[in-house]
Amino acid sequence: MILASRERHRHWPRRLTLALCLLAAPAFALASPRPDPGAPLPYVIGLHEAYLTPQYWAARLDNADVPILDRSQIEAQNARMRSQDSHIQDIAALPAQLDAAAVRASITSLSSWPTRTLYNDKGKAIATALRSATEANLGLQSIPAQTTPQYGLVVKRAALRTFPTRERVFSSIGDTDIDRFQESALFPGDKVAVVHRSADGRWLFVHSERYSAWIEADAIASGDKATVLGYGAKGPYRIVTGATAQTAYTPEEPRVSRLQLDMGVRLPVLADWPASEPVNGQQAHASWVVQLPVREADGRLKLVPALLPRSQDTAADYLPLTPRLLLQQAFKFLGERYGWGHDYDTRDCSGFVSEIYRSFGVLLPRNTSAQAISPALDRVPFTGKDGKAVRDRAVTDLQVGDLVYIPGHVMMAIGHVDGRTWVIHDTAGGSWFGADGKRVQAHLNGVSVTPLEPMMASDSVRYIDRITNIQRLRAKTP
Repeated sequence: MILASRERHRHWPRRLTLALCLLAAPAFALASPRPDPGAPLPYVIGLHEAYLTPQYWAARLDNADVPILDRSQIEAQNARMRSQDSHIQDIAALPAQLDAAAVRASITSLSSWPTRTLYNDKGKAIATALRSATEANLGLQSIPAQTTPQYGLVVKRAALRTFPTRERVFSSIGDTDIDRFQESALFPGDKVAVVHRSADGRWLFVHSERYSAWIEADAIASGDKATVLGYGAKGPYRIVTGATAQTAYTPEEPRVSRLQLDMGVRLPVLADWPASEPVNGQQAHASWVVQLPVREADGRLKLVPALLPRSQDTAADYLPLTPRLLLQQAFKFLGERYGWGHDYDTRDCSGFVSEIYRSFGVLLPRNTSAQAISPALDRVPFTGKDGKAVRDRAVTDLQVGDLVYIPGHVMMAIGHVDGRTWVIHDTAGGSWFGADGKRVQAHLNGVSVTPLEPMMASDSVRYIDRITNIQRLRAKTP
């Protein structure tokens, strides 16, 4: 069993004849000639050297460069997501005043102490005194009768936390990868509405487009609503298309020096910056001059120029959403360490697929539990009544980029080879039966390529038996 992120049609049309089946089958099942899979690799069942490259999977397609959705269709898709999915929040539409009950409800819906025993990194149960202090730091008693939301921009990659604390807590002794107070992360330029401050003043409870949680106050620069919401509203832009990118080092302005920018982050470019004028002590011909938010000593927002080297993996616009580029983007994370809730400056399974699609300008909910049931996507749900034949057929019909959900985990389909369906996913574990008939308990703990059919949730239950939903992006009529 893996540990991963949080948790119209009934089925796609059945093919009536062999001819129709050949016409309608996924393109990656038809393309020829088939590329050589290369040498087999040890350990992961069925894995070959070539399977670890996006080029292998793209070469099997006859529609690798055909857009799945064009730019106008993506904009329509995002509009559906914002209007139909309650997990996406419009912070611009918040009331000018929030009553105490609304603020308190937002906080307590997240910041509720788990009933199970929690442990620190030394394997000791969390002391009652620490729990009491952490809960007191929520500052629920100090919420005013009316709160005016304050707006701000995120100035550095920062964790979103269940409680206003850096204290790491774990469900079991020795398992210190899954911090149960780690929710997600926000990135430079993300917009937030601040609705509460912790009792110690060091944490803010914020609403962002995809999440509400606690963030350290020094990660937020406060500005007027128009400035915050207007940041980056007009191009030109640079979109981060690598797994990560970094701004140039600068001792003159440490706040924008070697800043980590994750896939899909969009920054405005100062296109009219004078060519002869240095930026933070460096001439800009070999970089893009981008505008970044920084936090002044009093917490106020300032927008400053920074250099984004041309050597970094970025683009002038969101990438075209094609199967080839989906594969390319997914494989840029291959081998990255698994990071629950964006911990370790990396990401988890739902963050992984979110950031892939974000590089195409596609908006997805943050967590698997929300992604899997989003009404804005082309959802195929499964229940306990769906037997092996139905599930196996759905897996056979998977196309590049389809998202496959089991409880607490999501995988992205990349192709079919020799009767097996292959996925790329950011996973903490996984299991399959080895040649000796014993189940291998793999500690993959990162972005991995695996076949779907052999993956086992237990000695008798396949991953396929546990599929709850398949989500696909494809054109819809309004």
